[in-house]
Amino acid sequence: MDGKEIAFFAAQVLDQKKATDVIIIDIGAKSSFADYFVMATGRSERQVGTLCGEVEDKLAEKGMIVKNIEGKQSSGWMLMDYGDIIINLMSAEARERYNIEKVWGDCDILTLEEQNG
Repeated sequence: MDGKEIAFFAAQVLDQKKATDVIIIDIGAKSSFADYFVMATGRSERQVGTLCGEVEDKLAEKGMIVKNIEGKQSSGWMLMDYGDIIINLMSAEARERYNIEKVWGDCDILTLEEQNG
């Protein structure tokens, strides 16, 4: 799988586990450290942790091993580093506070509907 396929696969896993506001930001043209951010919101700290575990398990089944996981579910933000793909799992409060979509506002935002459409 290439980076875009991995990002969409992770986004689908998150969507199936009831994460909200799941998007992919194509940062490849503006970033030297990754090609895609996958963003998702959990309804609670517990769900943020569950989402992290589920993504890690499903990507491992595809042979993708996480390089690093930063943050704790109690912080409201967990970051999973897969090299070219960075997965950000956030509480609604953290997502609003850090507003990553605005920081990367000049990048393309991809949705699951675009892939399925």
